Amino acid sequence: MRNISRRAALAAVSGAAASQVLPAPALAQHMPANSVWTAYDLGSSGYVEASAIAEALMKTNPIKVRIVPSGTSIGRLLPLKQGRATYGYLANELYFASEGLYDFAAPTWGPQDVRTVLARPTTNGLCFAKDTGVTTLAGIKGRRIGYVKGNPSVNVKNLAYLAFAGLTEKDIEVVWFGSYNAMKTAIINNQLDGFSSVTTSANMREIEASPRGLIWLPYPAADTAAWDRMREVLDFMEPRVEHLGAAIPKEGVELIGLRYPMITTYASTSADEVHAMCAAVEANMPAITAATGTGDQWHPKHSGLPRADAPFHEGTIRYMKEKGRWTDAAEKWQVARLARQNKIIAAWPKAQAAFKDHIAAEAKAGRKVDGDEAWEAFWLDFRGKALKA
Repeated sequence: MRNISRRAALAAVSGAAASQVLPAPALAQHMPANSVWTAYDLGSSGYVEASAIAEALMKTNPIKVRIVPSGTSIGRLLPLKQGRATYGYLANELYFASEGLYDFAAPTWGPQDVRTVLARPTTNGLCFAKDTGVTTLAGIKGRRIGYVKGNPSVNVKNLAYLAFAGLTEKDIEVVWFGSYNAMKTAIINNQLDGFSSVTTSANMREIEASPRGLIWLPYPAADTAAWDRMREVLDFMEPRVEHLGAAIPKEGVELIGLRYPMITTYASTSADEVHAMCAAVEANMPAITAATGTGDQWHPKHSGLPRADAPFHEGTIRYMKEKGRWTDAAEKWQVARLARQNKIIAAWPKAQAAFKDHIAAEAKAGRKVDGDEAWEAFWLDFRGKALKA
């Protein structure tokens, strides 16, 4: 597996993208003149892949892209919500935003009407310093595990991984960080033992090359009880054997299958623009593949089909149907996922009104309620009932 760095990505793309054929004018005219994207920190695979795609599209389309990195889920989604960015290269915060969970259960957020444009299949797992001697998830008991403030995509996966091992946060030492990228440095400096990551990040190469070394802890597909426990926390995970990435042995490692990065936008984004984006990515696949070792997985035939963490955008679906790739199974998934999301979004204002009535009733009875503290529990209960209705 190649070391994926931003410099290498851009250099490879600059040479390869020049040979690409311009998309048809009918498609190119729908691309915006300027576009702002958000992504994970510098050095992350998400940032590198966003850079590679941006560079390829700028070579062959009348568009200028600016990428804004952020180490937190809120930092990647807030610019989209505020209209200061159009696309985000997101991880599982997309699921939480669409569901109104964790940080997105806050009164200032709630369930977001977000859509998936393209979602690259990948694997994730708990990367661990090799010098700890830990080789299984059961062995992480008492170890230092990294969490990131404002990043439920990382933090809730940790809970799922602990569930797989039959452990809880009480069994480990939780170490908090202000950004995702800071955890890499902490492992190298022996301030941390492990954190959740994809295998292809440049950060993983740095840990592998450090004196501490790198190992991936396996999630055996045969351990169905462990998988059931993990899916009670996050239901979108599936077994997948990974053969690419830092410190991955030739025979591969059984890790977690999911999607990352997922190009995300709001439902209100122009379908013509999203359609043009999908077409441009496919037209530039040689350049994108040349820039990253996982670039081939960005081809819409892989990244434009379920499952993803939010419904697909109508522009993506239109593009996939034109190519004859949108299947009956994909349509069934889309309808169900969109119906679920719409039900949650519709429940949000009703829950807020009901909570105000609840606070008033408690006050009338002489009971004081901390609104901020009580809201999330109230919302989760209201949300659960709405989904069952």
